[in-house]
Amino acid sequence: MTLDELKRKKFGAFETPVEIFEKYIFPKIKNELNNYIWVDLYCGKGNLILPILKFIPEKDRINFFKKHIFLFDILPEMVEGAIYNAIKMGIPKNVAEENIKVRDVLKDFPIEILNKKLPVFHITNPPYMYIGYIRKNENFQFWLKYFEDKNKGYQDLYQLALMNDLRHGLPKLIYIIPTNFLFGASVSNKIRKDFLFWYNIKEVIIFEKKIFEFTGQNVGIFFFERKKYPIHQSQSFKMVKVDKKYTEKIITIRPSRFYRSGDEFSEFVEKFKAKIPLEVRFYLFIDEILKNPGKNKIIALDSNKYKNGNYEKKEILVNDEIFKKIKENILFIKTVDGTREDEKAGIYIISETLNADCIIVSKAPYRTHPIQLFLQPSISIEDQVLLKEYFNLLLNYFREKTDSEFMTTYKYSKAPFTRKYLGLTQAKKLIQTFPILEINKKKKEVLKEMCKNKDVEGIIKFLEEIKTGNSF
Repeated sequence: MTLDELKRKKFGAFETPVEIFEKYIFPKIKNELNNYIWVDLYCGKGNLILPILKFIPEKDRINFFKKHIFLFDILPEMVEGAIYNAIKMGIPKNVAEENIKVRDVLKDFPIEILNKKLPVFHITNPPYMYIGYIRKNENFQFWLKYFEDKNKGYQDLYQLALMNDLRHGLPKLIYIIPTNFLFGASVSNKIRKDFLFWYNIKEVIIFEKKIFEFTGQNVGIFFFERKKYPIHQSQSFKMVKVDKKYTEKIITIRPSRFYRSGDEFSEFVEKFKAKIPLEVRFYLFIDEILKNPGKNKIIALDSNKYKNGNYEKKEILVNDEIFKKIKENILFIKTVDGTREDEKAGIYIISETLNADCIIVSKAPYRTHPIQLFLQPSISIEDQVLLKEYFNLLLNYFREKTDSEFMTTYKYSKAPFTRKYLGLTQAKKLIQTFPILEINKKKKEVLKEMCKNKDVEGIIKFLEEIKTGNSF
């Protein structure tokens, strides 16, 4: 890692291309240029504010800059870059240095910008860094003090930036931030609950393609406006998605669901959790195999050894107990979409898809590798096949219904669709709606027929009737 890369990671700083501002932000503000002070508290080289000057007549630029533009950044070299860019647009160096300053605004908010005659409009791409990542990396642990006291419980630096603006009463904000603000569960529940009590989302532009040079972070442009009175109430707004195609729709988020978008999936798995749910354990570790040698041959796929498009396989001899355990658990979960339509995330049969008996973890477990499932209590092979059909049918139903919003965008790629990642907790919850332990043989046949016919509405009604105890 180069020194620049380390510094970029250390400060969670990823510069926004000027084109993003000009295409997606400027059209929204072009008629209000003289009505606000334009501020970026995490300005980098000024790419989200300084391009405004292109649209100001040259004779008016210096006065406009003095009155309307104020930029700050924690890194001196970024501030130097912003000053240089201002000079290129006709602003004298001494004037640029007056309004572009080095400052750690998370610790020392520039109160002086609030005392101007015009209201503040904050446009920014703040630092992103997850607190869990900070704790694990010695180079970044200086950030931990920022998460203390009033910021305790927040999960990312960008969330601290939002709360900093909230506490200082900024009326309008445009933030380029990770899409987990809208779609994340535990990582974002608190910030949404606290922040959206005070602010409305006016519009969101979600990028499901790479826009930063040095990170594949999934981001969106969020347009916020402060409410007249703080209140928890549902919010509806336009969401635009930019990928290989351009789509838009109106979505509604609700305080009862922590304002999380795409939450139909969560509502379903919570509502229809079986009264007697299957317990699920993930991963088969090599240590368990090696501690149980025997005479039974198995073909084990090593999920940690992948080369030239294939996983390494090996024959291993195990005892009766492990052999029985492996043969009674035939399923694995693929948490990440592949690059073809027939490689979507879901549950599959190990022998059919991977031509092996089991999947072992020889090093560290990774959630993006194929993962063997172990169900308790044990269910028949026939019932496991039914579980596979049930799971994949419902997963794809909710993907289509929500445009996969309950899943995480995995990587930008050349695939003809946006690849998504399904969390293991989400997978477990969907498995636990499978009512196999509380239905008789006749009802099982009904469920099997509905899965065969892809009758999702019928399955939901089926689950409703089981839940209420009604016959069908």
